[in-house]
Amino acid sequence: MIKVVKFGGSSLASATQFAKVKEIISADPERRYVVPSAPGKRNAKDTKVTDMLYACYELAEAEESFDKELKKIEERYNSIIHGLNLKLSLKEEFETIHKKFENKDGVEYAASRGEYLNGIIMAEYLGYEFIDAAEVIFFNKNGSFDAEKTDRVLSRRLAKTDRAVIPGFYGMGEDGTVRTFSRGGSDITGSIVAKAVRATAYENWTDVSGCLVADPRVIDHPQTIKVITYRELRELAYMGASVLHEDAIFPVRKAGIPINIRNTNAPEDEGTWIVQTTCHQSEFTITGIAGKKDFVAVNIDKDMMNAEVGFGRKVLTAFEENDINFEHMPSGIDTMTIIVHQPEFEGKEQPVISAIQRLAKPDSVEIESNIALIAVVGRGMKATRGTSGRIFSALAHANVNVKMIDQGSSELNIIIGVSNADFEKAIRAIYDIFVTTQL
Repeated sequence: MIKVVKFGGSSLASATQFAKVKEIISADPERRYVVPSAPGKRNAKDTKVTDMLYACYELAEAEESFDKELKKIEERYNSIIHGLNLKLSLKEEFETIHKKFENKDGVEYAASRGEYLNGIIMAEYLGYEFIDAAEVIFFNKNGSFDAEKTDRVLSRRLAKTDRAVIPGFYGMGEDGTVRTFSRGGSDITGSIVAKAVRATAYENWTDVSGCLVADPRVIDHPQTIKVITYRELRELAYMGASVLHEDAIFPVRKAGIPINIRNTNAPEDEGTWIVQTTCHQSEFTITGIAGKKDFVAVNIDKDMMNAEVGFGRKVLTAFEENDINFEHMPSGIDTMTIIVHQPEFEGKEQPVISAIQRLAKPDSVEIESNIALIAVVGRGMKATRGTSGRIFSALAHANVNVKMIDQGSSELNIIIGVSNADFEKAIRAIYDIFVTTQL
C-alpha cells in the first residue's frame, strides 16, 4: 500500500505548519512519497515565496540590484530551518541562485526555486531522500509535458527509493533548462508521482477540508462534497472551482488512482474523495455549483438555417479566423448563439462580425454582453425527475432572468446564463433549493 502526499503552500508556510505536516506523514506509514509546494502566506498581509522570486528575478532581468530581495527570501527559509531546529544551511544554494539570476537563466528557473528549496528542507526534516524534480520530470521542446519519458524514468528511480521528497511544479526541458507547469502545478507533480509508483491513493493536503458544493465567497459555509467523480470535477473546475489544478486529474484518472483532498489544519476531517466512478449516492441531487462572469452571447438569426448544410461551420470559422474559442453553442431552428469570453472577444468584435456576415450571410447578428454562466453539476441529476424544473423555479422565485440554457446529453450538468448582476443571487437560489432545504 503506497500513498503519495502533496502539501500546498499554506501547509508549508512556516515551521509550525511543517511540524503539522510531519505529524500527518508519521501517522500513516503508507505515506511514502511527499511532494511539497513553495511556502505560501503566513498571514493575509504576507507574500508567497513564489511571488517574491518572480519580483526578485524581474529586478535581475532589468539589471538592477536584487540582493535585498533575495536576502528576504533566504530569511524566510532560515526561519523555517531554525524553527525546526535543523542543522541545515542553504547558503550554497542561494549563492547558486544568485549566479543563475545574474546570468538570467530564465523566469521558470526562478519560480521553481521555491519548491526546490522547500523540498530540501522537507527531506532533511523527515529523513527522506531528496530527488530533484529536474532529474525525473521532463518537458518536450515545445514546453509540453513529456508523460511517457517521465513515467519511465520516475518509476525506475522510485522503485529503488522507499521514501522520498520530490518538489512540485517543475522539471527539465529538452534543452537542459528548468521548465515549470502553470501556476498551482505542484498538484500535477503529485499526480505524476502517484501514477509512477502505482499508488493506492493520492492525498492532496491544502487549507480546506475538501471540495465544496459552492464558492464560500458566495455561500456562507457551504457543505463539503464527500465523493465526486473525475468528470464532475472537470466540469466544476472548468467553471471556476479551484481546489485542485484541473490538469492534475489526468495521470491518476488513467491509472484508476483516487485523489483525497484533505485539510492540513484539520487532519481528522475525511475531506473529499475524487474517483473514476462510484455507487456512492450524493447526499444531494446535485454535486456542486460553479460559475464565471463576463461572457458575451453572439446571437445569429437566419431563416431556414436548419436547411442550410454547413451553416454552423461557416459561423465557427469566423471565430477560428480570429483565434477565439467558443464556450457553448445553444441553437434553435433559425437561431444560433455562440458564447465566448468577453475580454477575449472585445478587441476582435468587429472583425468577427464582418467574418460572420461574409461567410454565413445571416439575416441579423446581435450581441449581448455581461453574461455569467453557472454550471449545476451532478451524477444524481440523471436519475432525478424535475431537476431542471426546480432550478428554474428557484431562479424565478429569486427574480433572476435566465438568458441561456445548455444541457449535454450525458445529463451530468446544466449550464445557465444570467446577467453578471444576478450571478451571486442565482447561485444562492440554486444552493438553497437543492442543499439548504434538504438539511
